[in-house]
Amino acid sequence: MSDAKTLPTALRRWAEREIAGVAEARDASHTRENSRVWELVRADGCRFYLKVSATARIYERETFALRHAVPALGAGRAPQLRASSAEHLALLTTAVPGRPAEELPLTAAEEYEAHRQGGLLLARLHTAGDLTGHWRAEAEGALHVAAYDVDRHLEEAGDRLTEAEHRLVRHLADQLRWAGPLPLGFIHGDARPRNLLWSGHAAWIDFARSRFAPVVQDFVALACGVWADRPRLRTACLSGYGRELTPQELRVLKCLAGLDAVRALALTRGATHDTNVRDADTRDADTRDAEARDPEAHEDSYAAARGRRTLHRLMTGVFA
Repeated sequence: MSDAKTLPTALRRWAEREIAGVAEARDASHTRENSRVWELVRADGCRFYLKVSATARIYERETFALRHAVPALGAGRAPQLRASSAEHLALLTTAVPGRPAEELPLTAAEEYEAHRQGGLLLARLHTAGDLTGHWRAEAEGALHVAAYDVDRHLEEAGDRLTEAEHRLVRHLADQLRWAGPLPLGFIHGDARPRNLLWSGHAAWIDFARSRFAPVVQDFVALACGVWADRPRLRTACLSGYGRELTPQELRVLKCLAGLDAVRALALTRGATHDTNVRDADTRDADTRDAEARDPEAHEDSYAAARGRRTLHRLMTGVFA
């Protein structure tokens, strides 16, 4: 949670016109500076979320997702769009039951089921929407776009990468440019445990990065994150998804993981070569105190550590 952000009067009036009877507005923004989200509680106890997008492009992308693809997940499995305002770049959605899976003290069986259902929902999402015309062309060109960006990210990451790591990432990017046809669909774009809610039933939230693309792109964050530590959650997710990734998808996933690692190192501040990923329960008191004072810096640190670990796994040949 960020420092409290007051809901602007104009936005509150707009929300009141859409869901009359707002009794309370609570700041629910993420730690990122440009995150602007409020939980609205109506007098009858019904909860909604009002989200202001950082850019017009993000607003348009998430609005499209909530209107044309997300309903395929089913009631209670994702937010439902109640209203949108291009003027304010604002979205008003229903609240979804549950809390992020990574924040809950789940049993091994509960965690497995949460990720199994998460995979099932991704399968539904990937077949939603109308993959024709320019949407198909965009999806077919997504890997070329990702490969094209690698030079910029490598330059921004600078000496955070060794020469050998630079060579490896360029090689992986070149492989992406020659990847053959892959299964395409409408992807979540940020499928990771913080966006997977659990209440006995799984649900996905935050569709700001949703788009048509090769569906394997939806597994990059998981493969670089929780799957590395708990491979049984990979089994759970793909069990729900209904199939294993093809050999070609696995090769592309490896390439995308390298690009994701460089992007994480390029976009985060204070990252160093010796950054290590440590479980939340094992961080020392000084580290936890620093994170409490500057949660955004902690998020940067964690992202950088994830990127460094992914590069190490790729360099040592253990990425799978």
